[in-house]
Parts: sequence; structure tokens; C-alpha cells
Amino acid sequence: MKNKNFIYKGLAVAFLTGLSFTNIGCSGSYLDEVQNSGAFSTDSYFKNEQQSFSALISVYDVLRKYSAGFENTVTFFNAGSDDFYSGGGSSNDGAGIQGMNNYMINPNTMPASYWKDYYQGIARANLVIEKVPGATMNEDIKKRYIAEAKVLRSLYYFELVRMFGNIPLILKSITVSDDYWHIPQAKPGDVYAQIESDINAAIPDLMMTPGSGDKGRITQGTARAILGKIYLYDKKMPEAAAQFAQVNGTPGGTSQYGYKLVANYADLFKVALETDPDPNKYKFLSESILEVMHTNKGSSDWGFWGQGKDEGNSINVMVGPRSYSLKNIPNNDAPDIYSGWAFNTVTDNFVTFMQGDPRLDVTVFNAKKLVTEGKISYGPAFADTGYFLNKYLPTNALKSSLPGPAELNFRQNYIAIRLADTYLMEAEALGATGARAQALLDAVRARVGLSSVPVSLQAIKDERRRELAGEGHRWFDLVRWGDAPSALAFKGFKANKNEILPIPFNELPNTSLKQNPGY
Repeated sequence: MKNKNFIYKGLAVAFLTGLSFTNIGCSGSYLDEVQNSGAFSTDSYFKNEQQSFSALISVYDVLRKYSAGFENTVTFFNAGSDDFYSGGGSSNDGAGIQGMNNYMINPNTMPASYWKDYYQGIARANLVIEKVPGATMNEDIKKRYIAEAKVLRSLYYFELVRMFGNIPLILKSITVSDDYWHIPQAKPGDVYAQIESDINAAIPDLMMTPGSGDKGRITQGTARAILGKIYLYDKKMPEAAAQFAQVNGTPGGTSQYGYKLVANYADLFKVALETDPDPNKYKFLSESILEVMHTNKGSSDWGFWGQGKDEGNSINVMVGPRSYSLKNIPNNDAPDIYSGWAFNTVTDNFVTFMQGDPRLDVTVFNAKKLVTEGKISYGPAFADTGYFLNKYLPTNALKSSLPGPAELNFRQNYIAIRLADTYLMEAEALGATGARAQALLDAVRARVGLSSVPVSLQAIKDERRRELAGEGHRWFDLVRWGDAPSALAFKGFKANKNEILPIPFNELPNTSLKQNPGY
């Protein structure tokens, strides 16, 4: 969200934080809030466009779950893949991420925020969908706000269903009279049917393309990309391919929504300096379909880090080497990296797999080579390989000039869905065969100077691994393809168990929820 209205801060976040369905039958739930005499009353809000817009911003706020806070999903699911280890200071540094790395995760170590944050977003979306129709405002804008909320609600349900499988499907606000302790878990098929229907219904009311002040908002192209991805996971391949075709247009060209592969792959992960005449020049590039905004303008501090109110990108500090420093030698050309926490160290297997690929140096920072050359030093931490995730490495030049700890205020946006991703998903949905699937695969490879290879499912799998490495997709790809048991056996992955995660323990007592098998 490029303009000031979409900096995730302020009234919208504050007034809706306590109104969400964060736990079923536990303290801190919606019921506790509505019984509190000082609680916010939604009946007196949603009177006009400004209030409705503030509420809609709070729904968008949950997108930062991908990349903000210690429990961001990108570093968590990277740690569960074959391309990265958990890393961190020690084998006890973050029970959740360590448990995902070695598949010892259980209901007590499963981060509760993965459940409650997305249900918080769903609760906020439900309020917008229910209350905005009564607001005094332009009818077309009203429809657009409702459509955006429905797409976001569908996205959050998609994240929940692919993580946890059987989840409650809640499509209205929970009130005191509701027996929410006994809301049943829906079948995954029912969740997919609901969210697919919701997005299809929402698309006509969305913007075709964003205006200058609407960058980052859900458009028709964004919705179709999300819907195509949902269809792909629901194994509805023709439907997925049809949605992606509208998003992608002619492979290598500019689509009807203005999407186009950027010429320089590295630009996707660059951040302009604050002093640059255009500090946003690497944000919302033509390849970006769903992008999560991060900023230092909220001056995020430790008091609310990870509580949904911090606005910096936490992946940055998490993946940086510990105790990093440059050696005082002439003409030292090593990067001046801000010392981080050493999570998501890269596996030797992945580095070997990437040999000869132009994307290797953009993806992997080879610290051990620079140590050997006498250019840097760093403190090897847990599961150190000497290789770090370069796409999100923080540099000292990008430290915030505003108040707040530097490590909590890095400004790099996270692109949750981009065009190369949808190219490869469409090629997969097409059965990895035919002229169009070949053209889609070729376009991704040609962008980085690689020649054509015959299209096949294995070629698409390999290309996704190279193109999207470290961006949080690999684990879900392996599970979707049925490859996780073999690819992740060295980490302890167990078939028919670890394809979904344990429901956090605190969500279970005094409810109708049943824990997932094996946990």
C-alpha cells in the first residue's frame, strides 16, 4: 500500500485488534471483549466512507503475517523445506521454527499466532462485509470495499486450510449469544468451495488496475491470481489454468492487468535508500501481483513487536549473519551487512542444485567464501553452512533514520505473489504440456538468460525451486506435489502426518475442535 493511507498504523488497527475471533473458548477471545464495559462498539462505527476505509485497512494489516514479527510465515516454512535449515542462535532459538526444521513440532510448540492472526483477519473482514452496506457512501466504492474484504478473507482461509486442514468456517461476527465454543470444523472441500465462490463473486466489483494512490490493494488481477492458486491446491486444474491465463496474458508480454516480468531479476529484491529521489522505486514493480507493505514510519519498537502493530520486515534481521563485520583491508568490496540472527541458513544441497544458474548469487550469500578471502568475519551459529538468504539480507545503508530499533524497521516489501510464480503455476495447471506451458516456462528462464528446456512437470518443479527460492513457497510446493516425504525425509518428515500442522494447544480445551492426526 504505497500511499500514506496504507501504512499499517493507527485507528483501524487499534480499534479492531480486540474485536477478533482470536481463540475458541480461551481467554482473550471476542466474548471477553464484548463483555468488557469499555469495549469498542461496532454499532456506532461504519457510518461513512472514512470509517469504512479504516476498517478495511485493518483487514489488509494481517497480510504482514507473511513477513513481520518473529513468527512470520516465510522464515518458518523456509525452515521446513529442503533448501534451508532453521538456523538461529541455538537449537532452542524459537521452539516453533526449530520444531518445523526437525519435524518435532507439536501442539505446544506450534506458534499460536498462525491460527489466531488469520482468524483475527477473518473477524475483521466479517465486520467489514456486514457493516459497510449500512454506511453512507458511494455505492460503487461500498461494493469495492466489500469485495476486497471477501478476497482477503478467502486468502486467510486458504492459508489456514493448507496449514491445518480441518478448520472452523466462520462467515459472520461472533456475538455473546453464539455458542462459539462448539463451532465445528468444516471439511477442507467446504472451505475451498466457499472461498472460491466468494472470490468469483467479488471480482466484478474490484478495480481493474490500481490508481496511483491504490498500489497494493486487491484488484481483479490480484483476485484472479489468488483464485487460480486456490484452484491449483484444490486440484481443479482447468479452472486454475483459466484464471492464471487472464493474469498472465502472453508469456513474456504485458498482461491486461499491466503485469510484466521485470528485466533484471535482482531488482525484485532491491530496496532504495531513504535519501534516493524515489525511495519507492523498487516497490510495486510490474511483476508484483500481491505485495505486502513494510515501512519504518511506524517507528516499531520491542513493546509491540510481533503483536500485529509492528510495520518493519522481520525477515531482514532474521536472516542476517551474526556478529558480521568487514575486515579493514584496501578495496574491500564485501557487502556491509547489518548483523542479524542467522536464521534460514542455506543447505549445501541447494547450493549444489543452483550451480550454473544466474540466480544463485541473487539468492545465496556466500559468507564462507568471503571469510576465506579475508574480507569479512561473522559468528557461526546453529546449523551454520556459511550460506545465507541473500534476497532479504539487511545492509547498514538501509538502517532506518527514524526512531525505533533498526532491526525492527527495515523497509523491504515482501511480494507474496509475483508473475513468474503465476507463469509456473499456470504451466503446472496445464498438465506441464503443450505450447503455452512451454512458452510460460521459457519466459521465466529467458528473463535470466537461460535457454529453453522441454516442458515437463519435473522441469516446472525445478524452475520453481530456482526462481522462488527463499520466498516461502517451497514447503507448500513439496506437499502439493506429494514429494515432501522423500525430499524432507532427512529432516524427519513423516508421511500422512506432517503435510498439515498441529492445531495450537490453547485452541482446543472446552471446544469441539479435534486435533489433527498424529499430534
